[in-house]
Amino acid sequence: QVQLVETGGGLVQPGGSLRLSCLVSGRFFRVNAMAWYRQAPGKERELVARSTRDGVTDYADSVKGRFTLSRDNAENTVHLQMNSLKFEDTALYICNAGVQTTAYRVAGQYWGRGTQVTVSS
Repeated sequence: QVQLVETGGGLVQPGGSLRLSCLVSGRFFRVNAMAWYRQAPGKERELVARSTRDGVTDYADSVKGRFTLSRDNAENTVHLQMNSLKFEDTALYICNAGVQTTAYRVAGQYWGRGTQVTVSS
């Protein structure tokens, strides 16, 4: 069974930084694309940043220049370095990964439970 566990959320002042991590664990063949989404109260889930297995990244316009996604394929982890945080970054940050459970199966989409980021003075 594949599990995604996020860590690193918390309370931070505007302008501050946080580093989120997501670990994929369980029995699987390979982790392909990985991404971070976020969902604020009363709003739809939105894509924050994503990475192919080869490390090609893509960011939402709202976080470009402030957030950096990195991944470690050997450790099956993805990190999100968040700098210059703003009030509007407050949300539940959720990890997503495309995971092949065997070499012959198409990757399925797996989700973590999320880690809360609150930006407040």
